[in-house]
Amino acid sequence: MAGGWAMLPILICSAVALAIVLERCWTLRRKSVLPEGLGDEVRQWARTGQLDPAHLQALSEGSPLGQLLAAALSVRNRPREQIKERIEDTGRHVVHRMERYLNTLGTIALIGPLLGLLGTVIGLIRMFMQVMAGGMADPTKMAGGIGEALICTATGLIVAIPAYVLHRYFRSKVAGYCVAMEQQATLLLDELTAAPAAAPRARRAAAAAEQGAG
Repeated sequence: MAGGWAMLPILICSAVALAIVLERCWTLRRKSVLPEGLGDEVRQWARTGQLDPAHLQALSEGSPLGQLLAAALSVRNRPREQIKERIEDTGRHVVHRMERYLNTLGTIALIGPLLGLLGTVIGLIRMFMQVMAGGMADPTKMAGGIGEALICTATGLIVAIPAYVLHRYFRSKVAGYCVAMEQQATLLLDELTAAPAAAPRARRAAAAAEQGAG
């Protein structure tokens, strides 16, 4: 209350920022985004042909990495360029979901100090208007009024600084996940496109062996 009405939007921003941070901490856990050993398991599925719709559905719903790999497997019989294009399209959607609410957190980091400064300016204007209306005021009261006005600025900075740091942290975390998922998707793409290319060579080798035996 000492900071005036401008404290209300700052406190709302702090509550929203806290909710976003807790939600992103839970959602962006590594084991939720990049389950351990999932890439190796999916490539084994591709080798053994365990690619029925139930497997793909469970894979897609399990994690962001699983969704990306399932998208590649769903078009595994198409040319490499088409599989790669599907991976890229799905990857954009996956990254968008991982970055959910981060723009809001960045906005809070930006406007927090501005809201604090606004409250300070309004408080100082109100104090000087009172001085103009009543003549010279008590210096002690003026100092107290300035202190109360600066509360808004301090509170805005207290909200904005952690919000900015955590915004950068989550951005960096998502970028790291994107690199890891791209690596796993490339390995699966190589696995899917190597098998069809190897089949004709195997058939030609078998035919040559039969001719040699004949």
